Formats: sequence, structure tokens, C-alpha cells
Amino acid sequence: MFRIVAIALLLSASSFAEDNSVLELSDCRISISPGSPGIAARCGAFARPLNPMDESAGSIDLKVAVIPALSLEPAADPFVPIAGGPGQSTIKFYAGWTAAFERIRQDRDILLLDQRGTGESAPMTCELDEDAIDGKYSTEQTLRLTRECIDLLPHDPRFFTTSVAVQDLEALRVALGYGQLNLYGASYGTRVAQHFARRYPDSTRSMIIDGVVPPQIPLGPEIATESQRAIDRVFERCAKDIACNYHFPDVRGDFAALRDTLSVAPVAVELMHPVTAKQELVEFGEQQLAAAIRLLLYSPRTVALLPLVISEAANGNYTPLAAQFHMIVSSLAESLSIGMHNAVMCTEDAPFIDWDNLDHDAIRASYMGPMQLDAIKTMCSVWPAGVLDEDLRDPLATDVPVLLLSGGADPITPARYAEMAAVDLRGAWLLTGENQGHGLAVVGCMPRIIGEFVKGAALADGAAECLADAFVMPFFIDYSGPAP
Repeated sequence: MFRIVAIALLLSASSFAEDNSVLELSDCRISISPGSPGIAARCGAFARPLNPMDESAGSIDLKVAVIPALSLEPAADPFVPIAGGPGQSTIKFYAGWTAAFERIRQDRDILLLDQRGTGESAPMTCELDEDAIDGKYSTEQTLRLTRECIDLLPHDPRFFTTSVAVQDLEALRVALGYGQLNLYGASYGTRVAQHFARRYPDSTRSMIIDGVVPPQIPLGPEIATESQRAIDRVFERCAKDIACNYHFPDVRGDFAALRDTLSVAPVAVELMHPVTAKQELVEFGEQQLAAAIRLLLYSPRTVALLPLVISEAANGNYTPLAAQFHMIVSSLAESLSIGMHNAVMCTEDAPFIDWDNLDHDAIRASYMGPMQLDAIKTMCSVWPAGVLDEDLRDPLATDVPVLLLSGGADPITPARYAEMAAVDLRGAWLLTGENQGHGLAVVGCMPRIIGEFVKGAALADGAAECLADAFVMPFFIDYSGPAP
């Protein structure tokens, strides 16, 4: 294994774009999935070198979409969402979150670029599935599947990291003739946004980072312990909620009993296939339970179901929880490019984890346990590390106005991560939504708040109070919904 260190892939990031300055865009429609409502856009393929340091290595095409501003005289600085994952398509992400950004579109184009390796930008897909990432397989199986995945990838995975991706975005800005960019990064996208602002400060007008990943820490070691804190907060909320506590007086005990039962042996659950409508028997065990809880914790809407589905499963009805698991995991598997995900994780995170000094006791005590972290370590032991700027992991120091958004109940990027990222930001505003999850852009008044931030490059008065009043879905007491 080796790492290509790009101290200054400041090799002009725009040189390739300048040589190919005509980027033709044509009418198209984008959507979150086939059959979903389409959004009118202008789309094109943007040619970029596979290896920015050696253009003779060939090129790849990146999918670009521009949603034109509603104004006849739009601002010269577009709004640029960047999706998370790592491995998700920004174009599909935007299609699912359009309501969050409509105010911005009144005056600015929305510029969308599927990051290399995702969506329709030289997708790095293989048969390595979410079960491997979640640690379902043995070490030997995981190694075999990882090697098979690497062999099946259409391109060298070393060139699908954040350090290369920011060059693509700057080159696209130049090719389309835009001025500065207003960046919005979600989850892993916050890392991309911060590194773009570091590499190209003169190209960055403002930045919103939502579900903040601070540059100075690797993702992975705290996934299990932060998720345990999140489920503990759910149990505490339920105990304080009159209706939830009445119907589920010992949901923490129910969860412990459920874990004990499934640790002995998985159960077979009969579910209706969402496409064929045929009944199928699926396995639901300790690992599926952990994955289900982890994913349901991301949003207050699904958190609202947790006491109910945990109680039902503890009393023998596994169908609701198993169905939630399969719906979420199927959607995630379809949206995540595993090859690009691993290219980032195995270059930018896993090599910087202090494996010997992890809090192993806390990880083992969590409901997730060490499965996922062990799987990351196993996969990255054979995955080729790629292009990495030496300063990628330094806190961003900038005068660019930055709005940092956190969910108080976020199970993976807690609010303290935003505080870490803000240490050297000289124009920063931090907002935290109590009992909110991973991603605030669509919460309550936040579309207005972020719209005003992009317009004025500053946080409007009353934003914190507005977020504090945002709706949080009450707990469901049965399948008809919350208590009246």
C-alpha cells in the first residue's frame, strides 16, 4: 500500500478546463430516482484528467447540471451543494432536497457536480455491499470481497479522493465562467467544502456546512459510541414524554432484551417485497438490528418510530423493524458508490486512526459494537491509498463567512464537531437544533435562514430562536401516529 501525497496539486487545477473551455450544456431533467418528478436543468459532461498530475493517463467524464436562477439577472456566484456519503450523487441529493434551496434559486444558479466516482461521474461501483461495511462478514470474506471489488473497478481508485475532487470543482467554475462559489456541504460534503475553501480561497464567497466533519479527526472511531449516545438520548426523551413513557415504560429494557434474544440466533421474518409484492423470508439478527437502529437515528421522523418498533420486536413482532431496515438499507445501497466511499475512507480516515488507543471498552459496550470499525480496518488494509494533500487534515483558517449547522441528536457528527471545525474560522456562526438529526437544511425555517445567509454572507438576526422553535416529530404510540 502507498499514498500519493499532493502537497500542491496547485498544478493549475484549471489548466485542463482552460484547454477545454467550451462545456456544452443542453436541456435535461434531473430526479432523485427513475419515476420521480423531474426538475428542469441544463446538463453536460465535463472531461477531466483521471490523474491531474499526468494527463496522459486518460480522462473521465463528470456529470454536470445547472438549475438556472429564476431571476433574469442572476448573481455571478452560484450556489453549489455537495453531497455526503462519501459516495452519494450530488445531483440526486439536490433533487431530494430542492425545498431547502428554492429561496437561493431566486437569485442564483444552482451548480451541481456529481463528484468523481459517484452518480454518473465515472461511477466506482462493485459488488462489495453495505453488509461488508457494516461488518456482517468474516475477516476472510471481507478481504476476498474487497479484493474482488478493487479488481472490478473501472478506474484506478487512487484518484477519487477529496484532494482531486476540489480541483474538478475549481476547473468547472472556470469552464462555466462563474465568479466565486457559495458552497453547501452535507456530512462528508463538509470536508470537501472546507478543503475547497482552503485550496481556492479567492473562489469561495460563502460556505454552509451541515453535519460538520472537522478536518482534524478521522471518521470511524466514534461512530459506535456517538450512535450509542444518540439511542440513549431517545430513551431519555421517551422517559420524559408522558405518552411515550406510558405506552413504553421500559423501552431501554426492551432494547436490551431484544439484543440478548438476537445475539443467540437471528429470526426469520416474512416481508412483502416492495416491487413484486410477494412474501419473502428474510433474516433479522443482531447485526441487522444494529444497522437498523443506526440508520433510523439519523432523522427525527424515523427516531419517532423507535420506541414503538423496539417494543413490538421485543414482544415478538419483528416485522415493522425488519421492514424499516430493508427499506433504508436498499435505498442506501442504491445511492452509495462503494468504490469512491472506500477511496476516501482508506486514504483520508483509516490511516489516521490510532487503533491501539481507541476506547475499546466503550465501543464494545455500544449496541453497534466493533463490527463496523473492524470492517473498515480490514477493507483498508488492502485498499490502495490515493492522492492526499498534506494539509487536508488541518483546521481551515479563513475569513470566508461560514455557517456551521448541527443536530443536537445527530448520531454521527455531534455539535462538538462543529466547534472543532470553527477553531480557526474568523467569520463563523454556529447553530444547533435541539433533538434534530443529521442535516438541518430542510428543518423548519432553515430554508429561509440559509437563503438569507447566502444572500448577505452573514447570519440574520433571530436565526437561533427560529431554529429553536422548529418542529420535532413526537413519538409514535401506535402505527396511527403520535398521541393527539
